[in-house]
Amino acid sequence: MSRIRSVAATIPAINRRTVLAATGAAAVSAGVGYALRPTDSQAATDTTVVAQSRKAPAAPLAPYTKGTTLATVAAPRTSSGYRRLGDGPGWSRVVRSELAAPRSGRAGRRTALAAFVQLTDLHLTDSQHPSRLECLRSTDKGAWRPHEALTVQGAISLVERINALRGAPVTGTPLHFAMTTGDNTDNNAKSELEWYMKIMSGGRITPNSGDPRHYEGVQNSGLKLYWQPDSILRDGDKQLGFPHLQGFLAAAIREVQSPGLNLPWYSTVGNHDALPLGCFGHGDSWLAEYAVGGKKLMSLSAAEGKKLQDAIRANKDPKGTAYRDLLKAHARDMRSVTADESRAPFTQADYLRAHLDPAHRGNGPVGHGYSTANLDAGTQYYTFRIADDVIGISIDTTDPGGHYNGSIGTTQLKWLDKQLRDNKDSHVIVFSHHTSQSMANTSNVDPAHPNERRHNGQELVALLGSHANVLAWVNGHIHRNYITPHKGSGGHSFWEISTASHVDYPQLARVIEITDNKDGTLSLFTTLVESAAPHRTDFADLTQTGLAALYRELSFNAPGSSTALSGDPNDRNTELVLKKG
Repeated sequence: MSRIRSVAATIPAINRRTVLAATGAAAVSAGVGYALRPTDSQAATDTTVVAQSRKAPAAPLAPYTKGTTLATVAAPRTSSGYRRLGDGPGWSRVVRSELAAPRSGRAGRRTALAAFVQLTDLHLTDSQHPSRLECLRSTDKGAWRPHEALTVQGAISLVERINALRGAPVTGTPLHFAMTTGDNTDNNAKSELEWYMKIMSGGRITPNSGDPRHYEGVQNSGLKLYWQPDSILRDGDKQLGFPHLQGFLAAAIREVQSPGLNLPWYSTVGNHDALPLGCFGHGDSWLAEYAVGGKKLMSLSAAEGKKLQDAIRANKDPKGTAYRDLLKAHARDMRSVTADESRAPFTQADYLRAHLDPAHRGNGPVGHGYSTANLDAGTQYYTFRIADDVIGISIDTTDPGGHYNGSIGTTQLKWLDKQLRDNKDSHVIVFSHHTSQSMANTSNVDPAHPNERRHNGQELVALLGSHANVLAWVNGHIHRNYITPHKGSGGHSFWEISTASHVDYPQLARVIEITDNKDGTLSLFTTLVESAAPHRTDFADLTQTGLAALYRELSFNAPGSSTALSGDPNDRNTELVLKKG
């Protein structure tokens, strides 16, 4: 959620399919497939779409490590104060054998089944939004990020990096799609949703709201609680070494251009996409009006901030009642900002319509996984074919009743079980936002299904582990690289792959390759990538690229940040071995 850290951070109606089956070294076709919308009746219960191959020159079928963390990773060049970044040594690959013993000679036998990219927790942020919980920084330094105004530039640079990859790092096969695993937006604001769709599919973006002429928010408030980049004020962050950058805010809200991904992309919903501020249920009309209004609370006492933060963490304010009452009590302390209807919270239907909008099709598929049947049924989960013998399943682990931790309803759990049974002859990759440990919110009622039970992460692990065809569960949410082996019933096993965010350092995405070792085992290769922005920054360079580089460096230095989010070596670049089901 919005810088309120959870304890979980410690851990077919198809006319033609794209043939991506592996055959020897030429593992995956580079041809263009078709992503056709299933019939409404089918998609409501058994939504299946098809992954397309990327339109790109054929990649050499050889390992391709350029632009990945195998080659180099940003690292500090100085040892204290505000630390400048530069090129550091890459991270080596670790073989993990908890679920199966790796057999010698497999590199010469293996064939590739599929390769894709996971992006997660972009947290595209309308940093001037009135509803933001920035004022909690009075009690928690990590509750506000000094680099939040640059999320759009940073995400575009990540798209540029993915577009520049000429093949998968281990097999060299073309990348066939990208999947975002939620928290694509930050405040559940329509402005952010529009930016997200244009970043992924291509277009011009002005990362600004309110007054079109200039920034108005906490970073030009004159408050020492926040970094004031354009001012000579000796704020708290400048005392830690943050620079004075004249013109920073004007550059941050200047129009930028995204090329869009040059491969098909799919979308999974996260709590920040589904809930205002990632933690409050929809329905409070006062909070909705406040989001688009002309007042903004920018400061709060540490005691009041801690009280609100504790209430949210303890799941005692899922509807935002305490937050609303606090805002009302501080009406006289608010500052005037420009009202803007684009900051309104978006609904589930708004989210689906944005994906189905032809203006945001990009390289497809239509709906980016979602169909009009999802819109009619009020669901945000679906199945899609990745390759001849691999399918993907995107599920919705957000809790409509509120709170940043997740769960899953009985109807969806039964649907998932049916998909796994109906596709028992295909390997399966499951995508969600929440991890198994952060699916701990089962007490809040789904307003649309008040009598339906909610299920936690361990119940989902048990279901996935009962099916021999599940290879991996890929997710985000905890903003940390973390890979967990799960041993299921009947000797079945799968890997849970959790990837760090692109808002908190180290700002990564992950390439995942599936290979058949032809010896009774499979290997999943995971390789992390940074954005295309250079590691070294230039404070005088406020271009789109310069700001993307600064986005990374500021995130490294952000008070409250943790280098532990990069994970241990066995959570980063890996070979994950498991038995064939």
